Amino acid sequence: MDGRPFDTVARALDRAGIIDPRRFRETFDLAWPRIVTGLAIMSKSTVDLALVGWDVGTAAVAGLAFANVYWQVGKFLGIGLAGGTVTLVSQAYGAEDSARASAAVGVSLAVALVVAAPIATAYAAFAPELVAVFGSEPEPLRHAATYLALVAPALLFEFPNLIASRTYAGVGDTLTPMVVRAGGALANVVLSVVLIFGYGFGVAGAAAGTSLATGVVALVFAWGLSGRSYFGRGTCPVAVTRATTRFEGAVPLTRRLLAVSAPLMARRTAEMLVAFPLVAIAATFGPAVVAAYEVARRVRTLIDSFSWGFSIAASTLVGQRLGAGDAADAEAYARAIVRLSATVYVVATTAVLALSGRIAGLFVDDPAVVAVAGPFVAAAAVSVAFLGVDGSATGTLRGAGDTRYPFLTSLFGRYGCALPVAALGLVTPLGATALLVAMVVESAVPAGLNVARVRSNRWKAIGRAHAAAGADD
Repeated sequence: MDGRPFDTVARALDRAGIIDPRRFRETFDLAWPRIVTGLAIMSKSTVDLALVGWDVGTAAVAGLAFANVYWQVGKFLGIGLAGGTVTLVSQAYGAEDSARASAAVGVSLAVALVVAAPIATAYAAFAPELVAVFGSEPEPLRHAATYLALVAPALLFEFPNLIASRTYAGVGDTLTPMVVRAGGALANVVLSVVLIFGYGFGVAGAAAGTSLATGVVALVFAWGLSGRSYFGRGTCPVAVTRATTRFEGAVPLTRRLLAVSAPLMARRTAEMLVAFPLVAIAATFGPAVVAAYEVARRVRTLIDSFSWGFSIAASTLVGQRLGAGDAADAEAYARAIVRLSATVYVVATTAVLALSGRIAGLFVDDPAVVAVAGPFVAAAAVSVAFLGVDGSATGTLRGAGDTRYPFLTSLFGRYGCALPVAALGLVTPLGATALLVAMVVESAVPAGLNVARVRSNRWKAIGRAHAAAGADD
């Protein structure tokens, strides 16, 4: 966004006391590629859900909800591993050690395949047994098993894709992965539409379309990671070459990768596992409630793509200011980005609340199910406002090196608050309404605790300690 429109928005935000133009420009430049990337990544599963809802119906939407729980656990393991990749690559690249950075990419890709292969194999081989834990009606379980078995191979592509995305981010290029991911999202839509409506493959077509599109993205990333350019752009400066495989420090580098990634993988997995009991609780109320709950979750994750950008901007800008010894400016950035994200999400929440019924109708055409899904989408809209603020607050804490606190608040919000609230629906007249409340509580509690942490001085002290330790290394 350049020129007059950007200046108009910047001045309006400045007059409202949200963020000054200079900080807005820096935040925007860092955030927008990640926002587009998040929308591209999250749109794939959302499109699958809508397409099978139109073509097959409520039972298929419920089936995808069951399968998606397993897919998300596998994917977030990959995100945790990729978090270690960006650390190793950025450190080596910043030290102008391209050989070590390239080796870090090669090691990450190898570890990614080692981790992804058994998960994908288990999903493909035991899909009916895995989805049976939800104990739903036979038809949703049949659709779930079909989707999980056919989408499982996509994990073998998605893990390397995550490594590639973080590799480019580690060398300061967020534009290339944004373009590649957006192209993959478009390919997924085209393939799924052709396979579902053109060939009548239904749920199987949605799964196959996702797997094929993810594979195409992997091939495109492989081109760039091998040192080739995309029409003169996007050449990876830490390309994987034959010399990469002969790097003498590969074993210690692997240990370092696992040491950095293991806590991130554990955190991501712990955060996602709560979806199993929550979806199981929804299943006790029938396929319509499961479908409504899953539609709401997909809408929430799609809108939450904005926090991908705000979170990375907060981490980068706060971390840079703390590294420069300017804690006051770091705090100013932190509070401004939290205010900016809150403003954006209030607007988004208002829009989704006003259109909740119509949005639900985009996924299912049964009026009875739409009536159930509408309130769930409205709850997701309220929930995502807290998620957005939490993303900026967590990004601030991460930029300071204060990573344990937001992890604990996330677990507390999910396991200590949301899960017990949802369970009340099983033993009280609240019924499925408890799931609506749980969806809001799940994000509101961590958001409140993390914002309070940002308003304290504790994170700045931790940031100063990390900066001092880095200077002594």
